[in-house]
Amino acid sequence: MALQLWETLKEAIVAYTGLSPPTFFTLLAVILALYYVVSGLFPSNDHRHVSSRDLEPQMEPLRPPVQIGEVTEEELKAYDGSDPEKPLLMAIKGQIYDVSQSRMFYGPGGPYALFAGKDASRALAKMSFEDKDLTGDISGLSPFELESLQDWEYKFMGKYVKVGTIKKTVPVTKPESTGEPSESIPREAAESSKPAEDGPSETAAVKSDETPSKVDADKEE
Repeated sequence: MALQLWETLKEAIVAYTGLSPPTFFTLLAVILALYYVVSGLFPSNDHRHVSSRDLEPQMEPLRPPVQIGEVTEEELKAYDGSDPEKPLLMAIKGQIYDVSQSRMFYGPGGPYALFAGKDASRALAKMSFEDKDLTGDISGLSPFELESLQDWEYKFMGKYVKVGTIKKTVPVTKPESTGEPSESIPREAAESSKPAEDGPSETAAVKSDETPSKVDADKEE
């Protein structure tokens, strides 16, 4: 019975396809293999939907920016991304911006992580990654570098929220000491020297008063 069915199948394959049974089954196997390969490259919509839903809980929502006001450069270092509970901040030309939404760039391990928690104006203007350029001092920059820095500032103003400014520290200058003795005379010394200056004049006045009286006495004798 099985042999008769096989013979009938071979006759049908030859009659309808014009191919021999070995060629037909080989071609059928190749088609099935290609189908599985192509279907593996393009997953179904249901599979993609489930995958995206599984990933959604893993992404934490961004916290709203918090205004920190005026802080020093030392205080700004605490917002370099090392503490996940704090926002990721960065400053340009003394203006502080919340760059938490770009943590992949400015956060730990990112290509611009060394700019976080600092005023990186000079480094951005020069596109430098050296520690000496991680400062807000922009003196001595060329016109091209200043223009580049301006472009960075416009980009930050349009993309991120400003949350504070850097407190400017004014250096305290001490008066220079020349080492020479002071010429000022203490008040007590001046007062003590005053009677001594007036002494001779009073003595002279007394003598002048005594002299005529002595002369008159001699005349009376």
